[in-house]
Amino acid sequence: LGATLPPEPKEESTPPPKEAWSEKKEPKAEPAPKPEAKPAPEPEPESESESEPESEESDVDIDNEGVIEPDTDDPQPMGNDQLEVTDEMEEEAQEKRNVAMAAMTDGNLDEAIQMFTEAIMINPHSALLYVLHYSVYVRQQKPNAAVRDCDRAIHLNPDSAQPYKWRGKAHRLLGHWEEAAKDLQMACRLDYDDTAYEMLKEVEPKAQKLALHKRKQERKKEERELKARLARVKKAKEAQEKARQEADERAKAQAKAGFPGGMPGGFPGGMPGGFPGGFPGGMAGGMPGGFPGGMPGGMPGGMPGGMPAGMPDPSSVMSDPEIIAAMQDPEVMLAFQEISQNPANMMKYTNNPKVMNLVAKMQQKMGGHDDCGDDDDCGHSHSA
Repeated sequence: LGATLPPEPKEESTPPPKEAWSEKKEPKAEPAPKPEAKPAPEPEPESESESEPESEESDVDIDNEGVIEPDTDDPQPMGNDQLEVTDEMEEEAQEKRNVAMAAMTDGNLDEAIQMFTEAIMINPHSALLYVLHYSVYVRQQKPNAAVRDCDRAIHLNPDSAQPYKWRGKAHRLLGHWEEAAKDLQMACRLDYDDTAYEMLKEVEPKAQKLALHKRKQERKKEERELKARLARVKKAKEAQEKARQEADERAKAQAKAGFPGGMPGGFPGGMPGGFPGGFPGGMAGGMPGGFPGGMPGGMPGGMPGGMPAGMPDPSSVMSDPEIIAAMQDPEVMLAFQEISQNPANMMKYTNNPKVMNLVAKMQQKMGGHDDCGDDDDCGHSHSA
């Protein structure tokens, strides 16, 4: 009603809460793309020798239960097999044998070994003493010494089954399956024994497995050797073929190169026009010293300008059989090349009949018109 109203208060802008600022985050930079991992190079195939190493017997899966470590004692004395044994010596050896048997029964193995050894030294020809000696070594877990005793017993009496049987048992203790099977088979052939046969049934499958393994390894070895031999032969053949091809290429290159200018066209300048410039000036002075009295002044006027009208075509000259035959001579070809390059080189061949005959023949073909006789109207100059 006439009163003045105060102006409306302006709305003050309030800052956004801190939470809003915290929510406004700078955009994250996109992570750089990871470099692609390079594929690992494929492993090179192993060579046959690396992929299939030659296996040893230990690689074969065989049950070695009952196998013992070999003994490493020095070989026991065996006596002198050349010794002559008397009856008294045999009796003494028998007494020592009895003492050894008693000691073995009592379990005194060292004394038994000593007494058996003394008995063997007195009577080294008794195979039985070696077998008894062997039996003590087996009880002492000394199979190598036992094998040596059996070797000597077999040497003295190869028809006895006992040494083969006990040597087979010693080989079985050493894990020598093939040797054990061989000895036990021999023992059963000479004199069948249940004990020997039972041991044979145990060792024979293992021996067969080892034999099969060895044959397989031998076959692989033979295959590798054959492959290597074939590779060597192939490499040698390739080397020979390469050498032959290189030789053929060299021969073709030499044949293609020939003489400069290659014949057609012959020598440099190619034979049109014959000698360079076509005997300009007629080989000035007419082959100095050349054909005595012949062509004085050298073809007067000298075929100015090379080959005047009416001269024969050089290609017809080069088709002359006699000229072609002469050109087959390397000496003539070389001379002709030198003369083509420099007619003055003619002086070098004045005493060479082959070259001079060719030159004369070509001069006759190129400029010799003797069929005009003495007619002065022929247009040629005639020497008096």
